[in-house]
Amino acid sequence: MLHCRLVDYIWYNYLYIIFILLVKKETIVAFDFDGTLTTKDTLIEFIAFTKGRWRLYGGFLLFSPLLIAMRLKLLPNWKVKQWLFSYFFKNTPIEIFDKWGTEFSTIVDQMLCPKMMEVLQSHKNKDDSVVIVSASIENWIKPWATKMGINTVIATQIETDLEHQITGKFLTKNCYGQEKVNRLLERFPNRNDYHLIAYGDSCGDREMIKFAEHGVHLLDAGNIDITIKKLPLNIQ
Repeated sequence: MLHCRLVDYIWYNYLYIIFILLVKKETIVAFDFDGTLTTKDTLIEFIAFTKGRWRLYGGFLLFSPLLIAMRLKLLPNWKVKQWLFSYFFKNTPIEIFDKWGTEFSTIVDQMLCPKMMEVLQSHKNKDDSVVIVSASIENWIKPWATKMGINTVIATQIETDLEHQITGKFLTKNCYGQEKVNRLLERFPNRNDYHLIAYGDSCGDREMIKFAEHGVHLLDAGNIDITIKKLPLNIQ
């Protein structure tokens, strides 16, 4: 069964590459970050890195009723995430926060998924335009992405006040679900001018995966489960 799926995947990619070469359009490859390129949730790891594990555990214990309500869909994901973020980082000078983000890039290196890093590198080798699209905070993704030669990061942005301190609120919508598609179109509006490949691992990536010509859903440890909704050449 696994062998058949692997053969199907290789054969699909072969046809897809031929299609792209014939049409001569730019290929944009959108990667989710947490759970796709990484094996851990970077929000949790960033809090642990900047505040310590005990402060992390205490904060999550305090917010546990709200986290449960979010899981039960009684509260929206973005609201609970913003409250949690505000609890840990409100009034932090943005200069210090950005410094933490840069230092955190070495921690990200330790939680990368080897299989997905191979996939990412293969796209870079083909000169595809690689983009990270994530609900995590832009400030700790960008330093790692820059180090990897990835110039475009589409992620949740945070608000600062006139004194350059974090207000605890998000400047943009949480980059999750349909917002990932909205932000991609904002950055790349001429949809007919490029082919889109999307990789994701969670329900928050579902809309982006469906939006792409080639959408790939990932199982644990980077195992590929092809969930393509639209294929070039009308291959079904």
